[in-house]
Amino acid sequence: MKKRYVIMAAAVLVSALLQAFTMNIFLEPVGLLPSGFTGIASLLSKILGLFGLHFSTSLGMVLLNIPVAMFCYRQIGKKFVLFSMVQVLLSSVFLQVIKSEPLFDDVLLNICFGGFLYGLAIAIALKGNASTAGMDFIALYVSNRLGKSIWQYVFVFNCGLLCVFGAMFGWEYAGYSILFQFIATKTIDNFYHRFKRVTLQITTQKPEEIVKEYISFCKHGMSVVEGYGGYSKKAMGLLHTVVSTYEVQDIIFHLRQVDPGIIINVMPTETFIGTFYQKPLE
Repeated sequence: MKKRYVIMAAAVLVSALLQAFTMNIFLEPVGLLPSGFTGIASLLSKILGLFGLHFSTSLGMVLLNIPVAMFCYRQIGKKFVLFSMVQVLLSSVFLQVIKSEPLFDDVLLNICFGGFLYGLAIAIALKGNASTAGMDFIALYVSNRLGKSIWQYVFVFNCGLLCVFGAMFGWEYAGYSILFQFIATKTIDNFYHRFKRVTLQITTQKPEEIVKEYISFCKHGMSVVEGYGGYSKKAMGLLHTVVSTYEVQDIIFHLRQVDPGIIINVMPTETFIGTFYQKPLE
C-alpha cells in the first residue's frame, strides 16, 4: 500500500510539472489553447481580458474543478479524486513558478512537441491512478459506465471549445490548437489502455492448477476445452479468457509460476459483447 501511494504521488508530481511546463513553454508563447477545463479557464481569462478584467487561469483551473470533483468523489473513487485535485493544485502553482523562454520559434514544432508532452502528462497521471481532473473526471465516469474509452468524444468537445476561441480570437490559431488537441488525444490513447481488451488463448498441461490460480486473483471468467498436442499426443487444456490490457503482465507472471511451459497467445479484441468485470478506480 505504501508503495502504491508513493507511485501515485510521484505520478501526480511529474504530471503537474510536465503540464505546467508544456503550457508555459509551448502553448502560451504561440497563443494556443489547452484542452478541457484548463482550456475553459484560459478562454475565460482571454475573454475577460478584452474588457480589461483580470482572471487568473490558475485560479480558474481550481474553481472549475471543484463542482465536478464533488460529484465524482463517490461515483469514481475517493482516492482517485483526491489525488487528481492535488494534481490540479500543483499544476496551478507550477504555472506561476515555471518561467522560461520558448524552446522553438516555429509554431508547428510547438504544436507537435507540446501536444505530445501535454498528452503524456495526462497519461502519466492516469497510469498513476489519478488524473488532471476536469474533462478527465467526466471521461472516466462515462468510460466506467460504458466499459470503453471515450477520448474521441472528449476531442470533439475540445474542438467545439476551440471553435468559440476561433470565432473570437482568429481561426488560424484555433486551427493550430485543434491540431495540438489531436496529437494530445492520440498520445493519451496510445499510452493509457485501461479500457482496451485482449483475448488470452492459453495452452497448458496443467489446466486445473492454472484455472485455480487464475480465479484466485482475477475476477474474469475462463473457458476450458480438453484437447491434445498434435505432435506429442499428450493431453492439453485449451483455456480462453478476455481481460483488460493493463492486467496482462500480472496474469502472465502468475500463470508461469504454476506452469513454466505454458503457452499464452495475446490477441487484440476489437468488440466484446457480454458481461465484463471492470476493476473500479480507487
